[in-house]
Amino acid sequence: MNPLSIGQHVRSYVLRQGRLSPGQQRAIDQLYPLWGIVFNARQGPLSFEELFNRRAPTILEIGFGMGEPTIEIAKTFPEKNFIVVDVHGPGVGNILKLIDQEQITNVRVLRHDAVEVITHLIPFSSLTGIHIFFPDPWPKARHHKRRLIQKPFIDQLAQHLENKGYIHLATDWQDYAEQMLKVLSHCTALTNTVSDFSARPYYRPLTKFENRGLKLGHSVWDLIFVKETE
Repeated sequence: MNPLSIGQHVRSYVLRQGRLSPGQQRAIDQLYPLWGIVFNARQGPLSFEELFNRRAPTILEIGFGMGEPTIEIAKTFPEKNFIVVDVHGPGVGNILKLIDQEQITNVRVLRHDAVEVITHLIPFSSLTGIHIFFPDPWPKARHHKRRLIQKPFIDQLAQHLENKGYIHLATDWQDYAEQMLKVLSHCTALTNTVSDFSARPYYRPLTKFENRGLKLGHSVWDLIFVKETE
């Protein structure tokens, strides 16, 4: 039985819907049919080759905010495919607008809970990488159980990585960073690429909020672990 069965799992989001601008709504209406994936648990795992019309390394991103960093990463790696998952309407609309404006062809958007997406749509041992940048920190101690990065979820993610595939997490909350490090370190399928926290890799752009925080002396922690099966 899947450790994150439907109805029991920690969801990858909290639905705090902002108001969609007319442009964002128009992007969802007009562009989601072009660049979006419709969630259907009955269809079985996706064929990445059919989805992107090519065979290429595929990255899964969970929670892309308004999408600007995601698009920058996709532009940095045109040879890779990106499946990006979020539920928030304004962000979905905005990233679709960016895909259209920048003429990006290697990104597909999926508006659904990421845990259900992984459970039903992502084939085992299929992903080159997984990005989860700045997930909700749930700072109050009584809410820590709602945090996304927990052992059952990471164990599940590892099953969908190919050998030598990686998980890259980032957070600006120190206690969450420490929890992430502990959880990842206890996943027997994963190996840390450094002794504890990684330097920010060149491909992860600074967000405007992150840059503002760094100027105020705040810290950001990156973690990069690799799957080792051979």
